[in-house]
Amino acid sequence: MSFNGQVLYLSSMLELKLISEFPQEIIATDEVGRGPLGGPVVVGAIRILIEDAASLKILLKSLKSQGIKDSKAITPVERLKILQKMGVEDLSFREKKILNLKGIEISYVTWEMDHEIIDQENILAASLRGMKEASQFLSTTKKKQTTVLIDGHMKLRWGTKTSPWNEIPIIKGDSKSLLIGLASIIAKEKRDDYMRTMHELYPQYGFNKHYGYPTKAHRDAIKEHGPCLIHRKTFKGVKEFLRT
Repeated sequence: MSFNGQVLYLSSMLELKLISEFPQEIIATDEVGRGPLGGPVVVGAIRILIEDAASLKILLKSLKSQGIKDSKAITPVERLKILQKMGVEDLSFREKKILNLKGIEISYVTWEMDHEIIDQENILAASLRGMKEASQFLSTTKKKQTTVLIDGHMKLRWGTKTSPWNEIPIIKGDSKSLLIGLASIIAKEKRDDYMRTMHELYPQYGFNKHYGYPTKAHRDAIKEHGPCLIHRKTFKGVKEFLRT
């Protein structure tokens, strides 16, 4: 059964149903922050090289036991505990880090597309570009087949070029794929931490509470103070209050 180009709705151990050829480089990617009025959209991506189906199964079972799931389904405290237990500490943008789980090396990265790129390209294009760039950054082999698991219903954009990878979009992939779930948790933790830092620069907006999402308090703050540097100037709820 071919999964190329299909949008998938499957259950646990999804990766075992999608991947049948080994060795296989697997990259999983997700983004956090499409909806906010301010701040970047942040991509989380992880990469593994799996020798056989048995190794993949062991890894997936281990991720499940760690509590990996959609980042939206766990509390910030739980999210941080999961990452600390796995040894994920440094989430600096655009820096590859490595952890080891059940003898399998997992490399990971966070990748930001800031408010300026979002305003220039639109949020969808910026999100897909971020996932593409993060995946390219992590991919290390051209000799072995690479499968990229993408949260959402769209493949990455290559213009007139053909993707070098087997790309599999998965609707609600962060809740169906353990690998995408891990990428989601990494992205969410990094973006929340970044927005707490932005709160120190712009305390009048309350970024440490709503993280840039369009809550009433946030919208009221924009009306009162006008947009700040990191607000998305093309978004409704911001563009109406730009001061010329």
